[in-house]
Amino acid sequence: MKKIALLFCLLAVMATSDLFAQLPAVTLKTIDGQSVRMDTVSNNGKPFIIDFFATWCKPCQRELDAIAEVYDEWKEETGVKIITVSIDQAQNVHKVKPLVSNHGWEYEVLLDTNEELKRAFGVQMIPFTMIVDGNGQIVYKHTGYTDGVEEELIDKVKELIGQ
Repeated sequence: MKKIALLFCLLAVMATSDLFAQLPAVTLKTIDGQSVRMDTVSNNGKPFIIDFFATWCKPCQRELDAIAEVYDEWKEETGVKIITVSIDQAQNVHKVKPLVSNHGWEYEVLLDTNEELKRAFGVQMIPFTMIVDGNGQIVYKHTGYTDGVEEELIDKVKELIGQ
């Protein structure tokens, strides 16, 4: 019985071991061509959200559209920042900026054309969303999109800042 309990404990630790991890030292480009090293990204001590998407992913677009509707309120209320990471391959990266513009997304947009960041997080499916606390620790991850999941995101951010 002790061995079974120990096994369950180890599995629980392994399942959450990537939570509370730091961001990796992966360098991405903005849609304007500037380099950004992920392990240096911060939000002045406040939480931020990283959302992986692709131009061909309709659930990703629905999620980012839903967040866009409340993003100004979120920023004002919590100071949260959203960083989106396109996993479009290099030959399709030219589609990212027009998509962002057409949807009116006011997010910081990074390009992971080599999927280096995607691999570092073991992303299997998009949209893939994570929350990073004010200390740079990954504290929450979510895969997929269902209507209303954005409320779960802001609730987690509010928990982090003590609201």
